[in-house]
Amino acid sequence: MVDLVFAYFPELTEHQKEQYRQLQSLYLDWNSKINVISRKDLDNFYIRHVLHSLGIAKVRQFEPGSKIIDVGTGGGFPGIPLAIMFPNSHFHLVDSIAKKVNVVKAIARDAGLKNVTAEQARIEDLKLQYDYVVSRAVARMLSFYRWVQGQIKAGGTIYYLKGGDITEEMAELKRPYAVFELDKFFEEDFFETKKVVAVRK
Repeated sequence: MVDLVFAYFPELTEHQKEQYRQLQSLYLDWNSKINVISRKDLDNFYIRHVLHSLGIAKVRQFEPGSKIIDVGTGGGFPGIPLAIMFPNSHFHLVDSIAKKVNVVKAIARDAGLKNVTAEQARIEDLKLQYDYVVSRAVARMLSFYRWVQGQIKAGGTIYYLKGGDITEEMAELKRPYAVFELDKFFEEDFFETKKVVAVRK
């Protein structure tokens, strides 16, 4: 299944490929101790977690030196797969649940990711500002935007992974946004209703 990642991102270096190869076994090991991913999703790990996270990489190439925060990272998605893809950008992975953050720290360390920091925190309590915010549907967009707007630099952008019909939800936001359908990039059935929503500050 990891070969799907390599097929969709042929520019990967051998080092990056090895890091992606390691991920499933690292998550399998941790999942046996702490339930961070459902069993069903583990069976489809590279589609439902890695490729889904990398949908953001299909619509945005993060510049070297840019700072990205992954809000509500859970087990490290989309932050960990994106950090492998963009080794010269810095990723700050934040979640309010300590045990998940501990797993993220261990996986980042074991995968050799020097560009990742993980922290147990609420986004509203953070004082730093970031070039980009990434997340996987932790709340309705209006609520999420209110939480994170203080942490985005002027001109920065949110890249939010969503599924299903979001027309009504996005109308609440009353801000310009762009939607990128992931089935334009990935042909697996899982991506049929999945999308990346981009909102600039």
